Amino acid sequence: MSSPLNLAALVLALSASLSVGPVLAHSESHAKPQAQEVIKEQKPWGIAGDPEQVSRTIEIRMSDAMRFTPDRLEVKQGETIRLVHRNGGQVLHEFVIGTQDDLDKHAALMVKFPGMEHDEPYMAHVGPGKTGEIIWTFNRAGDFDFACLIAGHYQAGMVGKVRVVAD
Repeated sequence: MSSPLNLAALVLALSASLSVGPVLAHSESHAKPQAQEVIKEQKPWGIAGDPEQVSRTIEIRMSDAMRFTPDRLEVKQGETIRLVHRNGGQVLHEFVIGTQDDLDKHAALMVKFPGMEHDEPYMAHVGPGKTGEIIWTFNRAGDFDFACLIAGHYQAGMVGKVRVVAD
């Protein structure tokens, strides 16, 4: 029969070994994601593009003044654009393309859950002094929006417009 002291040590050892997995899993979630195939899903504002199809590159600067430069883009329907985002600020910014309604809903969720993690081909998270990119095919004509949906940034006016002109 085991003594109560040995049983307590065994329980402690087992609980310590079981807690290591979640701790490691949590720390790994903050590592840079490995390259994986982009899931292409048609959105009202387009679809994830192929790097081989890029027709031009547009650089967009992000600042802690809560602005994008430029904040107005015009592209032709069917164009695949490489959007390069340069964060010249001291805080994390993001670039998310969508409709005004989609961005409003997403921004409201970001206020409620500021640590929310998401990764879609129409968004880029760019750390201070870093660069990110999106390759997007604008295959639907219309006026669309982009924004930084980090809590407070959207509300401070970190937004822009994309006009997709029909052929």
